[in-house]
Order: sequence, then C-alpha cells, then structure tokens
Amino acid sequence: MSRSTDGATPGRDERPSLSDRERTILRLVVEGFVDSAGPVGSRRLAKNSSLDLSAASIRNTMADLEDMGYLDHPYTSAGRVPTRLGYRTFVDDLMNKPELSPVERQVLRMKLARLADDTEQLLRESTRLLSKLSNLLGIALTPRLSTGVLERIDIVPLSDNRIMFVLSVRGGLVKTIVLSFESDLNRSEIDRVVSILNERLAGLTLQEIRETHEERMKDLRDDTGLVQLVMKESALLFSEPEEGRLQFDGTQNILAQPEFQEPDDIRHLIETIEDEDRVVQVLENLFESDPDAVGQATVRIGSTEDEEEMDAYSIVTSPYQLGDTIGTLGVIGPPRMDYARAVALVESAAHAVNRPADDASSDAPEGRDD
Repeated sequence: MSRSTDGATPGRDERPSLSDRERTILRLVVEGFVDSAGPVGSRRLAKNSSLDLSAASIRNTMADLEDMGYLDHPYTSAGRVPTRLGYRTFVDDLMNKPELSPVERQVLRMKLARLADDTEQLLRESTRLLSKLSNLLGIALTPRLSTGVLERIDIVPLSDNRIMFVLSVRGGLVKTIVLSFESDLNRSEIDRVVSILNERLAGLTLQEIRETHEERMKDLRDDTGLVQLVMKESALLFSEPEEGRLQFDGTQNILAQPEFQEPDDIRHLIETIEDEDRVVQVLENLFESDPDAVGQATVRIGSTEDEEEMDAYSIVTSPYQLGDTIGTLGVIGPPRMDYARAVALVESAAHAVNRPADDASSDAPEGRDD
C-alpha cells in the first residue's frame, strides 16, 4: 500500500477521528470531486449515492467534516471540496485497493520488456505510458551513477585528437565522456590499457573509484598516457552528471486538466518542471528513509515548508532498481487526481522496469585492493 510523506499534514494519530458515516461521506466527496472537478453538494450525494440519508443529514455531516478540516466550502452556495487533509485521509484509509485491469498490466509489461536492454529508451517509454494512462505528467529519475558498480570501462578513439570513455554500470546504465588526447595509438595498445583499467577498477562503485583511484593505480607503468589521463580527469569521469537525470512526458495531458487553464497556472507548472535540480531534490527526498521500497508507491499531497513551489501538486512515485542503484518513476498532477489509479500505474511500471543486481548480468571481475 502507498506511503504518505506530507510534512505539513497531521499523521493518522493526530487527525480528528471520524465516524463510519463521516468516513463514507468524505470518500464520496473526494471521489465526486475527482470525477467532476466541481464542488460536491448534499443533494447530489443524496440522489446519486446509495446513502440512505436525506440531503439535510448529509449537509450536516459535511459541515462537521468542514469544521474538522477535511472539507472546504469555496463558495457561499456551493458544495464542498476536499482539503489537503481530506485527500490525505482518503489515500491512507478510504480509497479502493489500487489495481489495473489485466489488459493494462499486460500492455505495460510487454511495451517495457522489449526495451529492457536500452535503459534510456526504457525510462522514456515509461514516462510516456504513465502520462498516457493517467492523463498526468509522467516522470522518471535515473539513479545516481556514483552508487553504481562499474562493469567495464572502454576507450574509443575518435577523430580530431579526441577519445571517448564509455563507462558501463551494472544494471544497464552508461556514461560517456569525450576528452582531448593527442596520440596515434593503435588498437592493441588501447586494448592493453583497457584491460589494465578493468582489472583495477571493475567491480567498484564510481564513488569508490573517484576516492581511491590514486592508490589503486599509482604503481602502473604506461607509456601511452591513457592511465595518466584517467588519473587527471578522474573527477569528470567518475562523478555524477550535473544534469540530464530527469525525464518527463505528457505536458499536454496535464495541461488539459481544469486546474491548468489560467495562464499563470500554466506558467507556474512549466517553470516548476523545468527546474530540474529542484524536482530531482524533491524526488530523492521521498525515499531517503527507505530507498529499497521498490514497487511501493509514496503519495505526497502538496509541499513541505521548504518546497512551497510544489504546493499546487501531488506526486505519486515508486523507486525502481537498476543493478545496485535506485531511481524513481512517478506522476505529477493536481491534488484532484485519481490516486488509486495513479498508485496502481506507478507501482506496476516500477515492477516492470526493476532490474536488481541479482538479475543484472555482470561478468565484471571484482575490484582489487592492490
């Protein structure tokens, strides 16, 4: 089941207790508002629900829920809408079990399984499917490369006195760096250095390599200059990329939601998703306490105190694993979203993408301590 992370919303033990009638009516108001995007009135509930209650009785219960902070009354003559507390309680305690249809689960598995060998395409297709099936913004955060285990390093000579280093990380992640290097080395000389580098470095995380490469490679004798280049550029080769970890798809889908019809709301959404550093920080913070909860969705409604720019959005995410690294899949949308469907989609996609270290093929030798 999903977890909550809202910093400003009271936990279950701190919320006003609800009777069975109050719980039922709160659930119906949330579901009605999600469906219609308009305030839900007592007459509508009395007419369209299976409640054996008069409109007056429902109205009184809704007033009590408003007094407790679960509902709001936006207009004098309108019905009620859920508050952040109302959404949170619905997600935690009242919504139906998240499930996709067998056909949708099969479509997700089939479309993602055929891309299992191409991590970049796999994540791009994941965000596209999440957005298409939810009508929200699909997002994917690639894992931190610094925590990944190096399977192999390759060197590819390019034209114009340049060479490309290709770092293959367990789980299918790849990092490429092009460096200037003036040399007329033949392939056999390059292969010899590549073999030495892999003997010393494969099987270690990029962070371990960055911190210990001098000790591991100081005794090497190399006339090609390639080992010296690796030593000199180690911070660049084995560091975390500064950008490009965040992918998203479906801006057109989320802009079709009623909450994003005003120019200011559209501008704020675009500015928010284009601030990659901020979004990455928000997504990573969701799993700091439990980074291995693969396939278990977290639902955050609104923002914490230090992330006010995210207050207009809800985020449903789940971690996935590639080798030894953890990334994030999810959706972003307005608080008025179909949470059960969003949770089911995100959890199913995370399971489909997930490739833990035990399942990742790796023939790399263990890192040496000499």
